[in-house]
Amino acid sequence: MLRSFFLSLALVLSLNASLAWAGDTPPDVLARTTTQEVLLILKQDKDILKGNQSKVYQLVEDKVLPNFDFNRMTQLAVGKHWPGATPQQKQALVAEFRNLLVRTYSRSLTEFSNQTVEFKPLAITPEDTDVTVHTEIRQPGAQPLPIDYSMYKTAFGWKVYDVAIDNVSLVTNYRASFSSTIRQSGIDGLIKTLASQSTQGATKPAPRPGS
Repeated sequence: MLRSFFLSLALVLSLNASLAWAGDTPPDVLARTTTQEVLLILKQDKDILKGNQSKVYQLVEDKVLPNFDFNRMTQLAVGKHWPGATPQQKQALVAEFRNLLVRTYSRSLTEFSNQTVEFKPLAITPEDTDVTVHTEIRQPGAQPLPIDYSMYKTAFGWKVYDVAIDNVSLVTNYRASFSSTIRQSGIDGLIKTLASQSTQGATKPAPRPGS
């Protein structure tokens, strides 16, 4: 289940390119259009198919990072401990959490082959500034895996600030892990832990509740 969680999250996060230039285009339409582009790259780029991590990192840099609010994600993941961090610690937390996620998802992208994505209809009005886009990851021999991403509208377009996989929130999931580390070794301890996990390739996500 952990591997399925991890791989599915990697694919979902890679489907949100061009959201920063959202304009008036609904988030689900943008995501659906970009999905086709990303899946085409994954299927046709020979270097990525051979496991070239540099090319995968570049894909993540181009297609993922502009569309995520890592500051908000990190703040939500750190939770009640965030106000107690210094400005330097907050900056380091965001940087290390970002690095961890990028390396983790990049390594996973090379393992995709036959997955497809189905987008559910999204009811949205011009006044909406916070929405949830519902999707399903489908792969042969497995049950569809529901993926929901929470997005909010900023002056720079729609940004993702949380992802729920099979009703498990990424932010909430990491919050439990982060809180435990902070209780044991403080904010600096969490920063060191994230840096270490990123350096080691971050082959595992935070444990899922009940796993």
